Order: sequence, then C-alpha cells, then structure tokens
Amino acid sequence: MILPTAYLPPLSYVEALMREPATIEQMETFEKQTFRNRALIRDAKGELVRLTTPVKKVEHKQLTRDIEISYQTRWQHQHWITLVSAYQHTPYFMYFADYLKPFYEREYKWLIDLNDELNATIVSLLKKERPALVESQKSKVERRTTDWSGQIWTDKHPWQTEISVLDTLFDD
Repeated sequence: MILPTAYLPPLSYVEALMREPATIEQMETFEKQTFRNRALIRDAKGELVRLTTPVKKVEHKQLTRDIEISYQTRWQHQHWITLVSAYQHTPYFMYFADYLKPFYEREYKWLIDLNDELNATIVSLLKKERPALVESQKSKVERRTTDWSGQIWTDKHPWQTEISVLDTLFDD
C-alpha cells in the first residue's frame, strides 16, 4: 500500500499503516493545505483546532521529499501547548505524553522525517497495552461513547471524519 505522508493523521490512516506494510510516497508533488502538514484536533471545549506545521516556500511541483519545515515561528511550542490543553484531562495523556513531547523539542529539517518518526511512535503506542486507571482518576474522566473507528463523540460534539488519531490514543 502506498500512502502520502501525514502529520498527526486521522485514525483511518493509522489503521491502514497497522493493517499492512505501507510505503510512504516521497516522489509525489506536494499538495498544499492537506493533512501532509496539517492536523485537526478537538480542544478541551470541543472546538475544532487546526494544527499546521509551517513549511518553507513550496515551489511549483515540488516533491514531498524536498519539503523543509520552517522554524520562523515557535510552532512546535504552540502545538505542544495546544495538545496539552486539549488532552491533559484524558485518561491516557499522562502515560503517552512523554513519547510525543520530544517531537516538539527537536528540529527536523524535512517534513517527511518528522511525519514518519511521529507516525511510527503513534503506531507503537496504539499497540501498547494501556495501563489501568486508578479509581480516583476514573471519576474525573467524562464518560463518552465512541463510534466504529474509536473516535470520541457525544451529542454535543459530533463525529468528525478527519480528527487526529490522538483522540483515540489518549482516550479509552
């Protein structure tokens, strides 16, 4: 299976990675405003938040493998603060945050390298057995139901097809 690169991709993308060996396409023409460098998460209030990894100016028909990350802004700090704010009260954030934080402290030159390493970590974490929650923590966690893909939803916050896999990773 051949997949495009993706930043904090939707669950369906990660499920495809886990089902069978995949090749990440590096020779495609980079498409702007796609999940290659964007992710959609739900914040603590239930609002959708788009996280964008800034890239250096993309030339016409530039290959994905040649896309460089821009560090003119503090995007890593902003993404990490947003993730903490959105997920810190979910059941498994404290167990998995330390695996993800280094991605927001290290500078990667190439977008494809960041995405590949981050996705490999996410797949590894999804395969781990989740630790049991302490009873006192369970009482603090809002009970929500999930749809067939495991994504969190309630009547207040309807299901979104492109929400990042982090919703599934951090919740039970």
